[in-house]
Amino acid sequence: MIGSIGAAAAAICIIICTAALQVEAGGAEVKFKYEIKEFQVPLDHFSFLSNATFNIRYLYNDSFVDKKNAHTPIFFYTGNEGDIELFAQNTGFMWELAEKQRALLIFAEHRYYGKSLPFGASTFNASMPDHLAYFTVEQTLEDYAMLITFLRNDLPLPVVAFGGSYGGMLAAWFRMKYPHLVAGALAASAPILQFPGITDCDIFYRIVTSVFQNAYNSNCTTNIGRSWKTFETLGGTEAGKKQISDAFHLCNPIKNDADLKKFLDYIEEVYGNLAMVNYPYNSSFLAPLPAYPVRQVCFYLKDLHQNDADLLHAMASALAVYTNYTNSAKCLDISVNSNADDSGWNVQTCNQMVMPFCSNGTDTMFRPSNWNFKEFSDKCYKDYRLTPKPYDIILRYGGRNIETATNIIFSNGLLDPWSGGGVLQAPNNKVDIIILPEGAHHLDLRHSDPADPPSVRDARNKEASIIARWIQEFAY
Repeated sequence: MIGSIGAAAAAICIIICTAALQVEAGGAEVKFKYEIKEFQVPLDHFSFLSNATFNIRYLYNDSFVDKKNAHTPIFFYTGNEGDIELFAQNTGFMWELAEKQRALLIFAEHRYYGKSLPFGASTFNASMPDHLAYFTVEQTLEDYAMLITFLRNDLPLPVVAFGGSYGGMLAAWFRMKYPHLVAGALAASAPILQFPGITDCDIFYRIVTSVFQNAYNSNCTTNIGRSWKTFETLGGTEAGKKQISDAFHLCNPIKNDADLKKFLDYIEEVYGNLAMVNYPYNSSFLAPLPAYPVRQVCFYLKDLHQNDADLLHAMASALAVYTNYTNSAKCLDISVNSNADDSGWNVQTCNQMVMPFCSNGTDTMFRPSNWNFKEFSDKCYKDYRLTPKPYDIILRYGGRNIETATNIIFSNGLLDPWSGGGVLQAPNNKVDIIILPEGAHHLDLRHSDPADPPSVRDARNKEASIIARWIQEFAY
């Protein structure tokens, strides 16, 4: 909640509790202990008139620290769109490397996510759109800069930022904007080029389609491509709406065209999520899933289906791999797509994080869709009273023009649909590019597993070596 700040209160650290963290490692769980702490930050870092504050959470683990080392490294995870504990549970590589480097581990929660809500329960109150004014990348990075300054306590400690996906974007931008605080950054699956005028708007859907095409056989994507027409045809009648609702066990049956659109949007997002977490072992990052879930989905779609009824039931069986792999759900709630926080992210896409998506309907398995910025902007204003700035991120962080960047590792898995917006070529010899041909979304950040492909193991070894060099160069 918002409070007032005094000069001495700017860096208050409050221990809330100690908890056991279960880091996901394929089918196993590796337990570590950590403290959940809070840190007071200004609501608006860039105002000299407002003294309002609130607390952000962070996870703290010093079990690996060598107390005799005057140059203890700090491994700092730049939290992204969700509860920080979710990301700590799925970033096992940081824990493994911290043990080797005797580092202090910090996982910082992004403002407006998890329990770091500036206005408490009313943070996202639709009748108070002014509450969203401080929900920006810049405010978040300033939070992290203040927290690091507090943790270092004027000591010369090397800080390495880690992040995956949007968190990876933050890690890269953090190093760019605060090089005096951050010695280097590992930006895994960070699509910092997924913005207007830089990357084709259909690249995400083209990569997803390629992942599904190569998972089992080409019938998989053919069936998915045909299914859109099947859904629309069935959705045109009351009986058809009931067929879809029954086949997918929807908690709220489809009643009208708006419900049908919501269902189709949900299915479309599921395909992207499946490609992202197409890991070589069981996982539960976005949802409980088997190893190589795309292959499992495509197994149910390996045969071509010529009539609507057969295709509908095949699609329902296939998508249940994502929606109900554990058979624990009594019905499918399409208002919840993953463990990530869509409500907060939807707001961010309506201010700075404007990432165009489109599909021509022929080169991919997705429905035809155009990128229409005016329609998008109008919806943002209707929903949040926000007017998106599509080129704001490019202006602030350079887009492709990052020749002056140093000490950043950009890692991308070629099975990850976000790799199309990633940095795949080094702008100079101070930036390292690591490509994982067999890697899904930030697989290299996850805990080591016997099922990891060779390219993933190799990537982690390279990343560890580069980070060790940064720490050595900082200390000496």
